[in-house]
Amino acid sequence: MKTIAKWGIDEAGRGPIAGPVAVGIFGMKEGYKLKGFPKGKDSKKMSEKEREKWYAVFESEKKKGNVYFKCAFSSASLIDRKGIVGALRAAMEKCLTDVEESSRILLDGALHAPARFLSQKTIIKGDEKEKLIACASIVAKVTRDRYMRNLALKYPQYGFETHKGYGTKIHKTAILSHGFSLHHRRSYDIVLSKPSDALLRTKTNKN
Repeated sequence: MKTIAKWGIDEAGRGPIAGPVAVGIFGMKEGYKLKGFPKGKDSKKMSEKEREKWYAVFESEKKKGNVYFKCAFSSASLIDRKGIVGALRAAMEKCLTDVEESSRILLDGALHAPARFLSQKTIIKGDEKEKLIACASIVAKVTRDRYMRNLALKYPQYGFETHKGYGTKIHKTAILSHGFSLHHRRSYDIVLSKPSDALLRTKTNKN
């Protein structure tokens, strides 16, 4: 993508106990302005309707060649094998296949691009400070949420469409009733409160 020299990167789904982790990248053509985007408002501060609205804008502008974005997943099984840090790294590699190594890369939180990208900067709360990161956050969040809603059609007993894989009380109750699915992160420290107040733990993952 030689027409885009600066990119934002963010993730979604680090904390859930089920489903993949997603990494999104977002870039704009030099000189293009994304009009109306709310300053300092990342995906977590938007409603689902707002995120979907902006995602539709992104898709329209991508067709015009004004922006480019991409999202990649690492599955629950990969998270269990490599840890969340390794899984995030694998998803990011998939996203960066079309990005020039000379590009400027802005990343949120504790994310880091591969070392071959020499011009990179990790920004704490970057999704609130940099528009490109905020847009990448929306890409990752919307894509992952859609995936979890589709997963709910196959596994309706877990309620993935509502909690998106996070460890809510309803989700944990469903696990107690139905057991773990192939999409649950077994390496996470999942505490399930039974009616007897007994606790069931999976192996702890410190990453």
